[in-house]
Amino acid sequence: MEQHLKNIAQQFAIEGEIADIHPLGNGLINTTYAVTTTGNTPDYVLQNVNVAIFPDIDLLMNNIIEVTSHIRKKLEAAGTPDIDRKVLHFIPTKEGAYYYFDGEKYWRIMVLISDTTSKSGVSIENARIVGKTFAEFQAMLADIPVELGETIKEFHNIEFRLKQLKDAVAENKAGRADEAEVKHLLDELFKREEEMTKSEKLYREGKLPKRICHCDTKVDNILFDKEGNVLCVIDLDTVMPSFIFSDFGDFLRTAANTTREDDPNLDNISFRFDVFEAFTEGYLTGGKSFLTPIEIENLPYAVALFPYMQAIRFLADYLNGDTYFKVQHPLHNLERTCNQFRLLECVEEATPKMEAYIQEKLAK
Repeated sequence: MEQHLKNIAQQFAIEGEIADIHPLGNGLINTTYAVTTTGNTPDYVLQNVNVAIFPDIDLLMNNIIEVTSHIRKKLEAAGTPDIDRKVLHFIPTKEGAYYYFDGEKYWRIMVLISDTTSKSGVSIENARIVGKTFAEFQAMLADIPVELGETIKEFHNIEFRLKQLKDAVAENKAGRADEAEVKHLLDELFKREEEMTKSEKLYREGKLPKRICHCDTKVDNILFDKEGNVLCVIDLDTVMPSFIFSDFGDFLRTAANTTREDDPNLDNISFRFDVFEAFTEGYLTGGKSFLTPIEIENLPYAVALFPYMQAIRFLADYLNGDTYFKVQHPLHNLERTCNQFRLLECVEEATPKMEAYIQEKLAK
C-alpha cells in the first residue's frame, strides 16, 4: 500500500525524496496521508478526493486553485510575512494538472504547513474567532475576478430543499406521510415557506448578492500556529458561490444549540445567545469592508434559515425511508426533525433581541 501511495505522490512535482507516508487525521469525506521527505525539502499532504460527494473534480480543483491563488496575491500585495503558512499551496502533477487519476481514485497533494494546532468545540472565544476569520476569508474573495462553480449543486438552496420535501410527501415511499407528528411538522414548515424563501427572491430581484463562501464554517476548519494565532482557512472543497447566510447561519445552527442535533429531549434545546453575540461581533468586524445593508439586516433570518432547512432535509429523508442520513433506529430522522424545528422556534423567539444586538453593534 505504501509503495502504491509513493507512486501516486511521485506523479506530482514535489521536491525531495519520499521517506514515509502514513495516515493523517480522521476526515469523514476525504482520505488523507502525510508525506514526509528527506532533508530540508517540504513535507506534503496527499488526499484521495471523494468524488461521490464532489463528482466534478475539474470544477472542484479549479475553484480551489482560483481561491488560493487570489488569496496569495492579496497577501503578497499587503506585504504579509510568511505567506506560505497563511494560504494552502497545491502542487500540480508533472503534466500540469492539479489532480491525478490512478485508474480507480482521484488524488491531489499540497504542502504541509508545519508546527500548527487546531481547535474544536464551541466556546465564546472560538465563536468570535470563527466569525472574524470566515468574514475575512469572504472579504479577501469579494473581488475574485472569475466565476466559480457549485461543488455540491443546490447545496443551500432553500427552494430546492422545499421541492425535495414536497416530492417526498407526494411519493410517500415509506408510508409515513400520514403520521400525526409528520402532518404537524409539515403544516408548520409550509406555513413559514413564504418568509423562509426570501433569500432566493431577493437574489432574483437583484437585491442580494452571491459571494464566494466557505459553506462549512467551524473552528476545526481553521489552522492556528503554536501560539494560537490564526494562520489560514482549510478544507476548501465546499468553497463556492452562495449567500453569506451559508457561512453565518450554518455555524450558529450547530454552535448555538445547547444540545446535539438528534437529542430527542426537546427540553434540552435552547439558543445560546452568548455564542450568537461573540460570533456576530467577530463576523461584523471581519466583514465590514464588503457587507451590504441588506445582508446585515437579514443575519437573524440566516440564523433561522439553517435549522429550518435542516428540518426539511431530515423530514424528507424520513419520508423517503432514510436513504441519505445514517440512522440508528426507525425514528432517528423524525427526532432530528423535531429537534431542528424546536431550535427554529427558539431562534424565532430570539429574533427581536438579535436585531437589537446587531443595531447596537453598528451604532458603535
